[in-house]
Amino acid sequence: MFIRGRVRIAAAAALTVAVAILTGIAVVLASPGTPPVRAIAAATLSPSPAPHHQAPPITHHVRSVTACAQQLARDHNGHLLVVVGASFTAGVGPGTADRSWAVVLARSMGWNAVVYGVPGAGYVRRGAGYRGPVTAELTRIELSALHPDLIIVQAGHDDIGIDPQLEQQQVEETIAQVHSDAPNARIALVTVFPGRAKLARAWLTDGAIVAGATAADPNVIIMDPLAGNWAYQRGEDGLHPTVAGSDWLANEIAGILHGYGVTGTGDLDGRLILCDYSSVGKHKRIKVPPPAGASARMDPP
Repeated sequence: MFIRGRVRIAAAAALTVAVAILTGIAVVLASPGTPPVRAIAAATLSPSPAPHHQAPPITHHVRSVTACAQQLARDHNGHLLVVVGASFTAGVGPGTADRSWAVVLARSMGWNAVVYGVPGAGYVRRGAGYRGPVTAELTRIELSALHPDLIIVQAGHDDIGIDPQLEQQQVEETIAQVHSDAPNARIALVTVFPGRAKLARAWLTDGAIVAGATAADPNVIIMDPLAGNWAYQRGEDGLHPTVAGSDWLANEIAGILHGYGVTGTGDLDGRLILCDYSSVGKHKRIKVPPPAGASARMDPP
């Protein structure tokens, strides 16, 4: 059952993003009208483990944006997850979009899903084929026609080095767009991943994302790989996950969501609808979701 109880989440930023970097990012969980249940560092956040469901097979792979919306309207018999993001969402690391953490998560939860990952995209950077930033991804998938229950935005690592004020502004604009296009959806962010980038710059970007997100929506769910020091199995580049690492990420994210009352149903009569527009690698040709009114086309990522 999808629980819509409001959960207060605030990032401890006493004066500025720089102070947040020095003191750590605090996450405060509270129910409306009650004192905070606890205040803990994001790095120590340990939500309740997610229940395990046998993942149903994906029986409807839909590639056209219009066909996706029509298929969901016709056959939508469960919750809908929308994920937009960058290379992690696209399946870079496992090497195929259907092994990305986003698709694995949808299957484990038993939710229909729309997934769009553009390697290199962020809240500011446009990424591969200039298909980003994430606001452009949300527009391409025609979010307002989907009526999702949960939207996850995975972005930020590729924005490391961007001016923090600009980053925060773009995060706020992204959440405002989600509020406008999907007012009933809960919002969750997956922020900066630990990698080989300079740590100080990574923390600046991470702090800007958290500050912008909580300013735009105090109920946003923050999932912070950098602050949490996520220990997933990585490939040779030291950043992107292996197949096992992608499964770990899906399980970790499911566990965090479960801690906030977002749970899997595992009850779609053995079928899921997946609309995946992700671009995995430069050697593959994928169908790119067009802007409204345009026809679908085959473009290299």
